[in-house]
Amino acid sequence: MRQHIQFCTSADGTRIAYATMGMGSGPPLVRAASWMTHLEHDAINPITAPYWEEFARAHTFIRYDLRGHGLSDRNVDDMSFAAWVKDLEAVINAAGLEKFSLVGMSAGSPLSIAYAAHHPEQVQKLMLHGAFVKGIRVHNLRPEQVEQIDAVNHLVEVGWGTKNAAFRQIFSSLLIPSGNPDQWKWWNELQRESSSGVAAAAALRTMQCIDVRDLASKVMCPTLVTHSTGDTSVPFTEGRLTASLIPHAKLVAFDDRNHILIKGDPAWDQFVEEFRKFFVADAPLNPRAAAQAAFPQLSARETEVLDLIARGMDNDQIAARLELSPKTVRNHITSIFAKLEIYTRSKAVVIAREAGLGLTPIR
Repeated sequence: MRQHIQFCTSADGTRIAYATMGMGSGPPLVRAASWMTHLEHDAINPITAPYWEEFARAHTFIRYDLRGHGLSDRNVDDMSFAAWVKDLEAVINAAGLEKFSLVGMSAGSPLSIAYAAHHPEQVQKLMLHGAFVKGIRVHNLRPEQVEQIDAVNHLVEVGWGTKNAAFRQIFSSLLIPSGNPDQWKWWNELQRESSSGVAAAAALRTMQCIDVRDLASKVMCPTLVTHSTGDTSVPFTEGRLTASLIPHAKLVAFDDRNHILIKGDPAWDQFVEEFRKFFVADAPLNPRAAAQAAFPQLSARETEVLDLIARGMDNDQIAARLELSPKTVRNHITSIFAKLEIYTRSKAVVIAREAGLGLTPIR
């Protein structure tokens, strides 16, 4: 899915990169940044890209890179949680948003809680996945546990950017323990691209000291908390605690081990179902977004192609419009026909127009 990348300036002068994607007419949806992000690389990562496509299906979706990560300024002195909150505020102001919904995943969850507590008039709905309200150092730790945490932090700092992926595999195994070697390879590469070892370790130390328990009780908007019961990165007890502290929050548990859900697994399908029920059920959709809802088996690009078929364009015209090769267009059409179980172009036009495609002016 195409994205438009822009930059804004946070309170201390740090430049923050943010991306806008999607064509939905539902309320804007903002994802609070978490650890290990890169707007360009996580848009093509098969682990993260399905999230962005789902979030942008019926909304204008905005996400951004954490300071020190991705396309945001890399060399920063302040990696505090307070600075993270200011960065989120800067992105929202730059995007011109007055009312919107928030999604917080992993470390983005306490950040979302803090923003929703401080700006109750702006946040309409809040969804948290793999959430926690207190970092690991806020727990009562034994001396040997502190030593283990310090050792991991040092390992990140000195080994993160090396060619040997073994250093980063530790976190891939924690975040997606059910992943296969190819998925781990993608995630290892995203980690390396996202930041330097120094920035990654600084962000990790910040996460370990977060405590938003008092702020959680001040969140007034409808809130959905989802969590894997076997999460090996953030225990399910943390998600349950998060839901218990936010007034009227709903907790949904998935029978899964992954902190980051993988498309194709049963838990992913449950996540999408809960997301759509919570955010999309009563949101008005424009024709293209409505068609994506009608044909969920189609990718965003295939829906685009089907829309142009419904307008009477031939393959060459579609190729020119989308800046694709004619062969690529033919491959998309073959895939569309197979997924929709149709055999003629005229039938494709009929069902596309019934779903609302091909009826509005092209922008």
